[in-house]
Amino acid sequence: MTGKTLLLVIGGGIAAFKSLDLIRRLRERGHRVVPVLTAAATEFVTPLSVSALAGEKVFQDLFDLNDEAEMGHIELSRAADLVIVAPATADLMAKMANGHANDLASTLLMATDKQVLIAPSMNVRMWEHPATQRNLETLKKDGILISGPNEGDMACGEFGFGRMAEPMEILAAAEMALNDGPLKGTHVLVTSGPTHEPIDPVRYIANRSSGAQGTAIAQALLAQGAEVTFITGPADVPPPMGVNLVAVQTAAEMLDAVQNTPNVDVGIFAAAVADWRVASASDQKIKKDGKGLPVLEFAENPDVLATICASTARPKLVIGFAAETQNVIENATAKRKRKGCDWIVANDVSPSTGIMGGSENDVTLISNAGAEDWPRMDKSQVATRLAEKIAAALNG
Repeated sequence: MTGKTLLLVIGGGIAAFKSLDLIRRLRERGHRVVPVLTAAATEFVTPLSVSALAGEKVFQDLFDLNDEAEMGHIELSRAADLVIVAPATADLMAKMANGHANDLASTLLMATDKQVLIAPSMNVRMWEHPATQRNLETLKKDGILISGPNEGDMACGEFGFGRMAEPMEILAAAEMALNDGPLKGTHVLVTSGPTHEPIDPVRYIANRSSGAQGTAIAQALLAQGAEVTFITGPADVPPPMGVNLVAVQTAAEMLDAVQNTPNVDVGIFAAAVADWRVASASDQKIKKDGKGLPVLEFAENPDVLATICASTARPKLVIGFAAETQNVIENATAKRKRKGCDWIVANDVSPSTGIMGGSENDVTLISNAGAEDWPRMDKSQVATRLAEKIAAALNG
């Protein structure tokens, strides 16, 4: 899904600052963002900053003579492919649920004939208030899409539900709402995150994978119209919305989940699976007793990627990942042949690169055609580029 026009209504709450990042993320995906600010929103973000990020004029006043002459509120409300309200304050939700139209934002929301997605944001007590919950149910019955809210610490010092969904979550929900891309009808399996191999009930073997790249890939695939099964270990980042989520802990559990996912067209194995496990994990916490170090015997974990590549149910396109610290291209090329996959996404995860657990990636795509170097970019951009290559390969 590229080149869509999204009308973004920014409400007056502290979470309005997140909408600036949301604009950036939406534009990274190639979308046009037309911003509308409520009067209260200008107390938290400036029209200048919003306009600069969006590259568009900011609309604010229902009775602006020039705006109404050039592009009236009715046309503005219908020229977009999707209307997003973020943050959707308790006041905006109440106006929407009860049909109020006394400013530009509420009038647009009443006049639009397009799908509306809201990202609620407010104090936990306001969120839990019976009036807000009644309004929420009304909006759901009206077909309004909801992203969030999340649970956590709030600017007011309280804790609970009411935090606005993160920009990437809202982005995923928006792209789900407009899902009609070149991968529509394609089932893609994505593994992500680390695995945790237990030593005892409180200790485990793991690695520094955050799961950010796998999550970004799943989101990019959703944007291309794919159905995504997302099998993840205990990652640092939350799983994307809109996927068929399967949470696992160990390599054995991940392999079992993969093997029990039928009718997969594309398999992307981005998880950083632990190579070894403790052969006999203790069922009690291992204590220091002054008698020396405990002896841990290791066993090799099942090879998820190689097992699937050799399976009779092998997807038509299998993509592995190679996180290396030396001889990256040589090691990754050898891994592709050894595992039997079609593509390998190779990257250098040496500590000096900041890749492992960071926000950027620097990859080389290795296939039968050779090694294709990509410039260092945000992990979401890597994901978008990979999803586009997958679509081209399947449809070409």
